[in-house]
Amino acid sequence: MDKKIRLISRLDVKNNFLVKGIQLEGLRKMGDPHDFAVDYYKQGIDEILYMDIVASLYNRNNLSDIVLRTTGDVFIPITVGGGLRSVDDVRSILQKGADKVAINTAAIKDEKIITEVAEAFGSQCMVLGIEAKKRRDAAGWEAYTDNGRNHSGKDVIEWAKRGAALGAGEILLTMVDCEGLERGMENELIAEICSEVNVPVIVSGGCGCAKDAVTAANAGASAVAVASILHYKKTTVPALKQEIRDLGVLVR
Repeated sequence: MDKKIRLISRLDVKNNFLVKGIQLEGLRKMGDPHDFAVDYYKQGIDEILYMDIVASLYNRNNLSDIVLRTTGDVFIPITVGGGLRSVDDVRSILQKGADKVAINTAAIKDEKIITEVAEAFGSQCMVLGIEAKKRRDAAGWEAYTDNGRNHSGKDVIEWAKRGAALGAGEILLTMVDCEGLERGMENELIAEICSEVNVPVIVSGGCGCAKDAVTAANAGASAVAVASILHYKKTTVPALKQEIRDLGVLVR
């Protein structure tokens, strides 16, 4: 067992509700995100990823209260993303108990925020979020903003390299085309990014079973973020971890 991954629970939040969609659209309310986070923590998840999926549209992150509640009951790393536009925004959410921040839209608008956050709080705190969609001509992948709504024109691979060079300590790669479908991830893309950057890559979007997580790990991913299969109780954290181990990949 040479490969090792972290298993992360991704919790997409809209107006204080945990939501789940397909390709980041058609959202269904699931319940209180705090309750889901506590459940996954008790089951043994390695990290929690909270994403305010409408924050960039309204130029604010609305997760402060949820993060504050969660840190009273959950004692594993928590990453928060969505609508964080400045060092002050990051400082505020860290003061509520977050350990790391994921920044996408603001970084594409002004890449200096990557370096500013890394210098202020350490590169381990600065996660570059990348929402990837395959180009219509199938010639590579483009990075999107605003929860997969808007083109950036940036090539995903080049943007990942640039982000790491500017100080991002991790990459959060969301594969929008696969998200919510539970049919596996874009392993070619994962392998290419992981071969081009020297920071850990978290992959999100499409993990439907242990085999999908193992394939991503073998492509170079350091962590796999899962959502649907846990939210809809198709598996549990202990069962998923054991299946991953049985397939030859270490997981905590």
